[in-house]
Amino acid sequence: MEGIKHRTVEVNGIKMHIAEKGEGPIVLFIHGFPELWYSWRHQITAIAAHGYKAVAPDLRGYGDTDAPTAVTDYTCFHIVGDLIALIDTLGADQVFVVGHDWGAIIAWYLCLFRPDRVKALVNLSVPYLRRHPSVSFVNGFRSRFGDDYYICRFQEPGVMEAEFSQVNTATLVQNFLTSRRPGPAILPKGIVGTITPPPLPSWLSEEDVNYYASKFEQKGFAGPLNYYRNFDRNWELTAPWSGGQVKVPTKFIVGDLDVVYTTPGMKEYIHSDWFKQDVPFLQEVVVMEGVAHFINQEKAHEVSKHICDFIKKF
Repeated sequence: MEGIKHRTVEVNGIKMHIAEKGEGPIVLFIHGFPELWYSWRHQITAIAAHGYKAVAPDLRGYGDTDAPTAVTDYTCFHIVGDLIALIDTLGADQVFVVGHDWGAIIAWYLCLFRPDRVKALVNLSVPYLRRHPSVSFVNGFRSRFGDDYYICRFQEPGVMEAEFSQVNTATLVQNFLTSRRPGPAILPKGIVGTITPPPLPSWLSEEDVNYYASKFEQKGFAGPLNYYRNFDRNWELTAPWSGGQVKVPTKFIVGDLDVVYTTPGMKEYIHSDWFKQDVPFLQEVVVMEGVAHFINQEKAHEVSKHICDFIKKF
């Protein structure tokens, strides 16, 4: 991570920590749950080496960025507002955007709301979530997967925070980062006293886990969980965009072992004309074999190359 610089900027009423490296057109990296700017450490270095300025913030509620206490301060409008203010602070009219997990969801919203600020998009793991006009996101998940599905269990403020607090943070983070493969939900119900550290994969070191853990020990999980608690609020707020299209040149990358990709119906949507209707400038869908959810860390070199190969067209 040599040469990565860190600073704090004022955006949209909060103080945001950003990591940055390089000079040239800006590539904005948006992380997911439960992650940090650090998830893009490999891409930051790779992109900077190819003549770009890589910028990776800790999103609102994460790491060294402010974490407002109200659940309602984490809507898609707040998060996109933070990023538009960041783009303004960086002095750019347009940027390239790369998102993963919740960062991908936010990137879709960013491109839906402000396509004028985005040159091109590379999104990882989570495809565009088409808004159903009569079924909210959480109710949709609940009807398909039941009350024990992790997104449903994350809804009640304070419940999961209390459960997480009884587990060693490093163990919890390690479990999150290594368990999102086909099978049960991310965490079984009643995890307290049942979680043990899973084996470290080759792409994740003890140093990496400890860095994540140190930040979540300081900040806690309330902010990150509040993104999930705004799923339905976002559904309500985005009614004017129901049926709207993401009209930005786009590349989508997913691992074939990603629990998102293997969720019933998701694979079919990704390879259907519906995805192309929702994202009419979708230029490429890449399915990487033998890769799970944290694709930008699991296959860092390959993902960096995919990003570079796409954005150099613009």
